Amino acid sequence: MEIIPAIDLREGMVVRLYQGDFNRQKVYSNDPVEVARKWEMDGASRIHVVDLDGARQGEPINTDAISSILSNVRIPIQVGGGVRTLEAAKEFAKQGVDRIVFGTVAVKNPQLIEEACQALGTDFVIVGVDAKDGLVAVNGWEEKGKTDTIGLMKFMMTLGVNRFIYTDISRDGTLSGANVASVGNLMEEVRASIISSGGVGSIEDLDLLNDVGVEGVILGTALYEGKINLSEAVRRFS
Repeated sequence: MEIIPAIDLREGMVVRLYQGDFNRQKVYSNDPVEVARKWEMDGASRIHVVDLDGARQGEPINTDAISSILSNVRIPIQVGGGVRTLEAAKEFAKQGVDRIVFGTVAVKNPQLIEEACQALGTDFVIVGVDAKDGLVAVNGWEEKGKTDTIGLMKFMMTLGVNRFIYTDISRDGTLSGANVASVGNLMEEVRASIISSGGVGSIEDLDLLNDVGVEGVILGTALYEGKINLSEAVRRFS
């Protein structure tokens, strides 16, 4: 199980949101490169970077910070937030991004996902499924959709997608524990690689997710608040 530290960017700073609420933000650093280097030194095999401004505005915004991270670490970087055109995805690929996470666009323009899989390869494409009460949320989580989580994932697989990030918004940033039951249900229903995100607050949570067989876990608040030691987690699960 891969342990993947997250760097969420807003106005160039490293922040965390509570349950995806832009009004409940905590700033952890104004130097994303320093944070990325720390996670690399602590043994991370990749970093998950989210452009929160991009997710909200529908196009990449924190591009300078992302470029700086790419230039200063050697491990793979996956990027999400506001990538809603093939051109934007290709631009990130050109810069050396390892994987792109498509969110809102998977619901609103599924044809783009198919085009991205064909143009850039299925390994480059991840669909981020951000769910609340079993329904997919879009536009930086500010809009709750009407699309069923499992239905969306199965549809995406027909377009070539083989990897998903599943985030339970109600748990994200809360340290209250991952929604292991939901993740386990997804694992049974959807035969694809699933990376779990949201709510992890302890090594015990990681044990539970490891038991259900997820490919990886994205860690945010738990790392920034010192609840989980990254080096320790990497040693234990990788």
